[in-house]
Amino acid sequence: MTDRSEGTRTPSDDSRTVHLTDPRAMRALAHPTRLQLLGELRTRGPQTVGMLSEIVDEAVGSVSYHLGKLASFGFVEEVPELARDRRERWWRAAHERTTFKPVEVLDNPERRAALDSFRRSVLRRYVEVLERYLESEATLAPAWVAGATSSDTQVHLTSDELMELQADLKALGDRWEARGVAGRAGTEPVTLMFHAFRRPE
Repeated sequence: MTDRSEGTRTPSDDSRTVHLTDPRAMRALAHPTRLQLLGELRTRGPQTVGMLSEIVDEAVGSVSYHLGKLASFGFVEEVPELARDRRERWWRAAHERTTFKPVEVLDNPERRAALDSFRRSVLRRYVEVLERYLESEATLAPAWVAGATSSDTQVHLTSDELMELQADLKALGDRWEARGVAGRAGTEPVTLMFHAFRRPE
């Protein structure tokens, strides 16, 4: 897949994944509204500007502006075949996931700062999603509450073992993503979050 902005992504064996390398794309995606819009398109599938406006509680003009920014870096794309008339604009996510490697930016201050800004926005989004879940938990069926989990574990690893853990976590996520296809009877969207890092001194 070709890049709409040089350096936005690198070639990948998985066309469903965009790999961040361009600091401009990182800064564009760090905006909380854009991050939310991209997440909603990935979760819900194609949406009109009006639908997205209601979901993210933003004015239609603001949503259109942010979608244009996302499109300029290839994160989203229009789906004109879904429009019923010339005024209706449908959008979809261009990829299912975004990846990045902090080790790739260690020697580049501009890229490091841009990726840091993006990662902090993602972290704030994680917190918002978890808080929304906690607010809604009392309204869920007990079976869904019983299946939810939050935990942390402290382990002592070498850097090589941490890389192995990273691969295990990715494989676990990939396995459940392949199984958890949208639209199966009895399913609901489930958010999986995990982190693994050396604990700061």
